[in-house]
Amino acid sequence: MRETSRRPRRLAARRLTLARQDGAPEAGVLPAGGGLLGLLRPLRVARRGSGVLLWTLFCMPVQAIFLLLPGRPKVVFARFYWSSVCRLLGLQVRVIGAAATSSGGRPVVFVSNHSSWLDVPVLGGRLDACFISKDEVGRWPFVSTIARLGRTVFVSRQRHATGRERDALRERLAAGDSLLLFPEGTTSDGSRVLPFRSAFFAIAEGADAPLIQPVSVVYDRLGGLPTGRASRPVFAWYGDMDLASHFWRFAQRRGLRVSILLHPPLDPTRFASRKALSHAVWQSVADGASTLRQNRPVAAPARSDGVAEPAYA
Repeated sequence: MRETSRRPRRLAARRLTLARQDGAPEAGVLPAGGGLLGLLRPLRVARRGSGVLLWTLFCMPVQAIFLLLPGRPKVVFARFYWSSVCRLLGLQVRVIGAAATSSGGRPVVFVSNHSSWLDVPVLGGRLDACFISKDEVGRWPFVSTIARLGRTVFVSRQRHATGRERDALRERLAAGDSLLLFPEGTTSDGSRVLPFRSAFFAIAEGADAPLIQPVSVVYDRLGGLPTGRASRPVFAWYGDMDLASHFWRFAQRRGLRVSILLHPPLDPTRFASRKALSHAVWQSVADGASTLRQNRPVAAPARSDGVAEPAYA
């Protein structure tokens, strides 16, 4: 009799669990329903998508004109464009720390983890730097035009072109531009920072090496609540994910936030090798990303002389 009385309770609990799994609304999304309520999500996607498209079409000729002019208008306007894209997407950007600036004639190379196409507007709207991108992006319709207007530097990552591309990057640095590098070589799932490829740090060799500033980027709020492993694919774009479907899922959401942690810059000349520099930068980025993912309080990194001492040389 006791076992018989327990069985209905177990079955009822199981049905309740399945109902919750099937019917619970996702964070940041209104529950599906009929009428106007069921249209809110696609309307939000349409509003955000059309807003970004119209803003981009307006800004493209403006930036094209600025590219013909001397000075910083092309840099300032590109940053304004990307920060506006984040606002149109409903993505709040939190910045912890300060971006390094060229000092004593030394430019800056920002080095960040990479988990999504969203990293471009997020970092582009906060850093005065040109992106370094794989050359296949330069062949994508429409996206390649935006990248070129933003003065992106394309690299093939082939061994026979390494020296030529390194010299091209150094010419950009010598001209006063700062660069933004994703040395993982691909996007991750957002739950970890992949190992950095030391070959990307070839531009940091020599007596006139630029400063290297590690940057940690974590998408830490969805629906106003902390993100977890299950919700990171809303932001992370990796593997064989399709861009259009990923945008559709992302743009439905509300309460979106990303945190950028800017670490103290490192001087490459203080490291014994390119591999040592690569590991030290990776360690800073990975530790910062881990702290942000765990939603622990993060204070702005203290800088005394503007350059951090290496953990080892």
